[in-house]
Amino acid sequence: MSIESEKQTIEQMIQLYCEARHQTQGSLCAECSTLLNYAQARLDNCPFGNGKPVCRKCAVHCYKPETRKKVTEVMRFAGPRMLTKHPGSALRHLLRSFRRNTKTDRTEPGTAN
Repeated sequence: MSIESEKQTIEQMIQLYCEARHQTQGSLCAECSTLLNYAQARLDNCPFGNGKPVCRKCAVHCYKPETRKKVTEVMRFAGPRMLTKHPGSALRHLLRSFRRNTKTDRTEPGTAN
């Protein structure tokens, strides 16, 4: 999956979360907008590039601890709802979470398993 599709997926998740939790319609609140910008910046700087595993399976945790906690909350809320709102993105992400990428899963970039 490309970094651009990862960005699209996290944007869709944050949008679902913000609409439900912060009662926004069509735009993000300031808090969720900041979270989206942070997540997209982290994706832009991912050391694995387009070969990155899903974040849950990655050895390199690029989010600050408090931001990681918030993204986990967003994903737990939005994940099940993605199946009905954005089924293509949800299925791609779900399939990637089952895939084993021996070059990147739980491995530091530039090291061998």
